[in-house]
Amino acid sequence: MPTLSPASVVAALRAAGCVFAEDEARLILSAARTPDELAAMVDRRVTGLPLEHVVGWAEFAGLRIHVEPGVFVPRRRTEYLVEQALAQAPDASVVVDLCCGSGAVGAALAEALGPIELHAADVDPTATRCARRNLAPYDGHVHTGDLFAALPTALRGRVDILAANVPYVPTGEVGLLPAEAREHEPLVALDGGSDGLDILREVAMGAPAWLAPGGCLLVETSERQLPSAVGAFRGAGLETRVAVSEELYANVVIGVRGVGV
Repeated sequence: MPTLSPASVVAALRAAGCVFAEDEARLILSAARTPDELAAMVDRRVTGLPLEHVVGWAEFAGLRIHVEPGVFVPRRRTEYLVEQALAQAPDASVVVDLCCGSGAVGAALAEALGPIELHAADVDPTATRCARRNLAPYDGHVHTGDLFAALPTALRGRVDILAANVPYVPTGEVGLLPAEAREHEPLVALDGGSDGLDILREVAMGAPAWLAPGGCLLVETSERQLPSAVGAFRGAGLETRVAVSEELYANVVIGVRGVGV
């Protein structure tokens, strides 16, 4: 098989509708180890596999996060959640990445905070297998199970940062997502129920029992869901505020367990 030239890779990606064909071509060309592998990677991308699944990693908060087919790809906007967590709890020593997917949020927090007790959990075994690889450099503990039920009970009342990148797409709108997400990422990482907030409410209600006094819960959501999300946090007894990044189209709800609670 003749080796694909950089120009032919760009042309193939552009013909497939890749908006950033030149950038994607550079990544694929740098990742491919042989001409056959290059051809296979281009073919997978052209047929719609997310670029991150093709090359095997995603850039997040300056880190290369390993991702594999069937795992939710970390979004750049979620870097804002990490920034807000660090601003809220810069001296955190116990961190939980709930609904962790690849473990990108936990890895970014551990990288910034230094040595911490790090736990991550997800209901999807494919995700937790991926997260174990990403969190191994930080001695992270990864658990498979449904939300708080997956966590060791010894964490109750000790968590300084509880980052939960919950699914928040309303069930009726999942079909409107880009094909890359709809066809190649797990539904459990996307579908948040009828109004998109089912998992968020469950996490908000359970969080106070796991947070240390002054500990914080952070969840990403959409702009239109903010009022309901804030209501769920306040209903759980959390001191609540909202942080918004217009540049990243990111909306983060932050809830803090009161020191005397």
